[in-house]
Amino acid sequence: MFTAGSFILALAILIGVHEFGHFWVARKVGVKVLRFSIGFGRPLLKWVSRRHDTEYVVAAIPLGGYVKMLDEREGDVPPQDLHLAFNRQRLWKRFAVVSAGPVFNLLFAIFVYWAVLVTGDTGTRPVVGSVEPGSSAAAAHFAVGDKILAVDGRRTPTWESAAFALMAEAMDGQEIPIRVREKNGTEAVRVLDKAAVAKLPENPAILGKMGLEPERPVLPPAIGKLVPGEPAARAGLATGDRIVSANGAPVSSWRQFVEIVQEHPSKVLRLKVHRGVKDLEIDLIPHPVSSPHGEIGRIGAGPEVPKGLLDEYRTTVRLGPLEAVAASVSKTADMSFLMLRVMGRMLIGKASVDNLSGPISIAETAGKTASYGLQYFIKFLAVVSISLGILNLMPVPVLDGGHLLYFVIEGVKGSPLSEQAQLQGQRIGLALLAALMTLAFYVDISRLLG
Repeated sequence: MFTAGSFILALAILIGVHEFGHFWVARKVGVKVLRFSIGFGRPLLKWVSRRHDTEYVVAAIPLGGYVKMLDEREGDVPPQDLHLAFNRQRLWKRFAVVSAGPVFNLLFAIFVYWAVLVTGDTGTRPVVGSVEPGSSAAAAHFAVGDKILAVDGRRTPTWESAAFALMAEAMDGQEIPIRVREKNGTEAVRVLDKAAVAKLPENPAILGKMGLEPERPVLPPAIGKLVPGEPAARAGLATGDRIVSANGAPVSSWRQFVEIVQEHPSKVLRLKVHRGVKDLEIDLIPHPVSSPHGEIGRIGAGPEVPKGLLDEYRTTVRLGPLEAVAASVSKTADMSFLMLRVMGRMLIGKASVDNLSGPISIAETAGKTASYGLQYFIKFLAVVSISLGILNLMPVPVLDGGHLLYFVIEGVKGSPLSEQAQLQGQRIGLALLAALMTLAFYVDISRLLG
């Protein structure tokens, strides 16, 4: 329910921003708006503005929205209102109204990034905690304790920004210089050669795939939370319990305990547990679940995190209001170009369709980021808002970009496309959109099934 609620809230915000762009610009250029709707289907709430005679609607199906404008192609228009009809407006006004939706999505992302940078963007320190032997990172001579300062000139104040910079630079397929500060304080450059760059994925797990993991705290093997009905709760474990050993082997950290649990799906683990002033023995059978690496065990328990333990592994980037404007515009532009390049590479078969995210993945991410906190959720909204803006600018009929394409053709030839040509374009656009949605659902379901 939390995930569903977060997803609906995200949709309402992003659709509201997009449709408000159309609505606001339409009003500004003199087009009469008949209805502003968030959602489709049966209205749950509606009211009419007496000043502008516009109906505002919140509908039952929160999977879209629309702005209905006065238009002779969609119904009779009273003679006294003809000058307010969308189809009677000059070309530049129609272009502005249609492009306003995607533009407002991009402006919303800029505003979110600006607000986050002004208040303080918290992320993981870009310090290497482990290097996988035999990986491309090991071949480039990365070492534990290296602090990543820049990727090909792009500053990387957080681990997340380092991943983004690496994704952007990897698109060119050239070797990538990465500037680091070693444990002893000296600066050095690690170079990923072309062969290593060619193996990198086009997703945020890129640093892990090249063999790097961030520096992380060592959590004690203590139970901090339990999921009701899962194996840990059923076996009698309680919050505050400290795991001393499993099947006779001493347990010194939470990560070690997780690895033991994952290695024993459907098998009995005899735990020695310290609770209060006494020791207990508890038999635990991890539930088997599928993963990309095969079947693993799960017990439905989370660690106890001592207060302040994570602070030294985090960093906060805070900028002044003016400096944050330039940084947020630059980040939105970088994200937009990265998305366009990934989409282009997918079209020519050079990038995996696994980079697609359908409604299921978006809903899952909405729930996860909302559970992490407000800052994570609004940054998620910014990324999806950019995606929505870029997708709607694609020159595909039925999308805003398709209408803009019609307007460009109209400007070149001096007259609108025929209704038959526009209708044929709409059919092609619907087919392309249906194919894309089908593929996105397929990728989502495949991801769920492992």
